[in-house]
Amino acid sequence: MKKTGLYLIIASLAAMSIAVSLGLFSMPPERPETEDSFSVERVQKDIKFISSDHHSIIHPEQRNEVRDYLISRLRELGTEPALYSYPDSEGKGYKFDAVNIVGDWAPADIANAGNARLLIVAHYDSRYPWAPVRDTVCSYGAADDGYGVGSALETVTILLRNRESWSQGVRLLLTDAEEVGMVGMKKAYELNPELFEDVGLVINIEARGTYGPVLLFETSPGNDRIMELYEGFSRYPHTYSLTNVVYRMMPNFTDFTIVKDELPGVNFSTISDVNHYHTDKDCFANISASSIRHYGAQIVPLAEEFVRNPEYADRDSLRGSEDRVFFTVPLLGLFNFSKKGYLVVNIVVLLLMAGMLLMERKKMLSALSWAGLWLLFAVVALIVGEVAAWIGCQVSGAKFALFGTVSGMQFDNALMLGLAVVLALVIANMYRRGKVQEKLKGCLILLAVLDIILLAVLGENLFVLIPLAVSSLVILLWKISGWKLFLPVGMALILLHACSFLYDLSMALTVGAVGAVLLIATFEFAAAIGLAALFCSEER
Repeated sequence: MKKTGLYLIIASLAAMSIAVSLGLFSMPPERPETEDSFSVERVQKDIKFISSDHHSIIHPEQRNEVRDYLISRLRELGTEPALYSYPDSEGKGYKFDAVNIVGDWAPADIANAGNARLLIVAHYDSRYPWAPVRDTVCSYGAADDGYGVGSALETVTILLRNRESWSQGVRLLLTDAEEVGMVGMKKAYELNPELFEDVGLVINIEARGTYGPVLLFETSPGNDRIMELYEGFSRYPHTYSLTNVVYRMMPNFTDFTIVKDELPGVNFSTISDVNHYHTDKDCFANISASSIRHYGAQIVPLAEEFVRNPEYADRDSLRGSEDRVFFTVPLLGLFNFSKKGYLVVNIVVLLLMAGMLLMERKKMLSALSWAGLWLLFAVVALIVGEVAAWIGCQVSGAKFALFGTVSGMQFDNALMLGLAVVLALVIANMYRRGKVQEKLKGCLILLAVLDIILLAVLGENLFVLIPLAVSSLVILLWKISGWKLFLPVGMALILLHACSFLYDLSMALTVGAVGAVLLIATFEFAAAIGLAALFCSEER
């Protein structure tokens, strides 16, 4: 392999990683705001007031000030808000009075309106005191959930400008005491069922970090109709159906948890990064205009279509019959499959893989041995990653949790990025020693086996399907046409997906699960770097 090949790999990985981390491929660019557009400035103005002080359930005076401000904002939007009080509430060992705020707007033409409502949910309390490492801290709630409250208010503002075109009404539910166990939402759902009886779509807006792309990370079960709506109208979509699977395994909950099994809905959140989450770093100085803009790009078109289209007049119109398999790839957009359609895609990919192997039957025994070696290498990467995370926790004083959420390690992102770079360099060096095609075929054989296993067990396998599909296709095209340029194109496509997916995965799981991220990265990098190595080698 030529030395320039290694430089190509390093440069490509670095450029792609930087672009992904800045959200260049996933988030809307900054544009001059117009009177009718989603206004980041107005959202920032709301967040500035909301996050001017701590306002958790142990800060009743400050929480009252935030509540009064939100009441005045709803009055500005033409409704007299209703307050739902739940005295003597309890959560996380605290006793308090919880108060939800509700704004309601009916269509202008009530006579021809449907019986459904769009319910937008965000919570206005901030995180109660806790000690992530040594010092007890409180959040200012600028992102969690200033992003949610501000984006919700701005979404209603935009919707009201075309109220005469509504077929469905809008309800805004600003919950209290979400941070101590979704107390406000639980009380509302139990004691005020009238708030939910006419709801046809729930949009819950959360934040788990102050920057980065906004992820549609959770939907209600039977999401086929919801995903058709999201695919058709949300701009700059950013989502993976896999996060539904992962989120069910994690000890995290939001207000949406209370209603998701009964009402059709979606849950949006930033996920970068954990050290800005529930800490004093969640403050106005650290909010991101790009993230706020991304909330608007995804939520507003979705909400507009729901309230305008008479098709959704029936509150059950978005109740689907099956879950979709979906994911986004930067620049390429959203891929949305039925279960049967996704099965067909996998079968086609496996046939492509078989066709590629039939054209290259030489040294198959060596390729099979490399499949085993790649699996061993991935397991070693997992172990090394977890050991490095444990050492990092010992150095920083953070509490280590194997495959769990770790906060308080201030160099966690640097550690994860550094480990990924080392992994890529080690894989590149392995390919530089020759036998590129045997090693790459071994990688693809392993991916094919994992593809079948993951599809059978989880119904989700995008992180092996994409590198397997792209690699098999471009190798076939190269063998048929003789054009080696297909190979670097394939590498770029795999890295485009891999860097985005691995970034989201590492932010979501945190450094406590960096070993799992490195295990998956091994499969992705081995395929991408193998294509680059094949392009730079003299092998035919």
